[in-house]
Amino acid sequence: MNPQTIDSKKPAARLDISKFTEFAESIGVLGIKISQNNQLIASWQCDEECRRNIYSATKSFTSCAVGFAIQEGLLSLDEKLTEAFHDDLPPVIDHHLEAACVRDLLTMRLGQASPHLMGAQRPLYKEDDWVKMTLAMPFEYAPDAHFVYSNVGPYLAGILVSRRCGCDLVSYLTPRLFSHLGIKRPTWESDPLGNTFGAGGLFLTLSELHTFGLFYLNQGYWNGRQLLSKEWIKESTRQQGPDPYGYLFWRGEYNSFRADGKYSQLSIILPDQSAVISVAAECRQGEALLRAIYDDICPLL
Repeated sequence: MNPQTIDSKKPAARLDISKFTEFAESIGVLGIKISQNNQLIASWQCDEECRRNIYSATKSFTSCAVGFAIQEGLLSLDEKLTEAFHDDLPPVIDHHLEAACVRDLLTMRLGQASPHLMGAQRPLYKEDDWVKMTLAMPFEYAPDAHFVYSNVGPYLAGILVSRRCGCDLVSYLTPRLFSHLGIKRPTWESDPLGNTFGAGGLFLTLSELHTFGLFYLNQGYWNGRQLLSKEWIKESTRQQGPDPYGYLFWRGEYNSFRADGKYSQLSIILPDQSAVISVAAECRQGEALLRAIYDDICPLL
C-alpha cells in the first residue's frame, strides 16, 4: 500500500477523528494512520513524516524475523539456550538458565528478576559482549514463571537469528519483508560488537510502521504471496501467559494486538474490525493515549 500524502492537521474525510486529534496533539502525538479493509480511511499529522526511532515496537519486527527463521528451519522455539548459546555460557550454569529455551526469549518470562539492556543502561556497560554478559546475569526464576519486561530476551532472539542466517537482521529481513512492504533499507541500532539490537532502535516512518501492521492484519499474505506463515502470526500474537503479551507483541482491548514502543510508537492490529491504527508520537501519557484510541476511534470502526 502506497503512503498517501495528507495535508498537515487535516483528517481524511471518510472517518471523523477530530475529537481524537484535538486531544492527541495536546499530549505529543505527531501523526496517526487508520486503515480498514486495507484502505486508508483516516490520516492526520502535525509534523513532517520522517524516520524516527520506534523504540520497543522494534521487538515485533524481531518476532517477525524469528518467524521467518523458524519457517526456514534455522531454529526451533523448543531449543535450549544452553545449546543455542553454548559458546557464550558462564562457567557455572544456573539450573533456571539450563531449563530456558528459545520460546522464553519472546515472552518476557525468561527468569531474570530485573530488566537489563534498557535504554539508560546500555551506554554505561563496560562489557562489549552483551551476549555473554546477559547470560552470566542471575536467573532467579524458572522460565515462564515470572513476567519482567526486559530487553534481554528479544536481544538474544535477534542475535540467534543473525547467527543462524549469517547476516544482520536488516539484511535478513530486507528480501523477506522490507522489500515486499516498500521499506528501503532502514537504520537499526547495533550493540558494541556490531550486532543488530533486536530489542529496539529501528527507525521507520509512520507509513512504514503502518504497513507492517497491515502485513500482520493480512496474516503474512502480501501482493498475492504468503510470505510468512499465518500459523506463526496467530501463535505469536496470542496471549502466551497470564500477562497480556504474546511473542514480542502486546495484547489489548477489542481483541487487538500491537507493536508498542516508548513514547507511543504504535501499530495496533484489530482483526475483528479488519483495521490497523498506527501512531508516531513523543508522548509521555501512553495510557491516556491508548484509552483515547479505544474510546474515541475503535467504536467508529
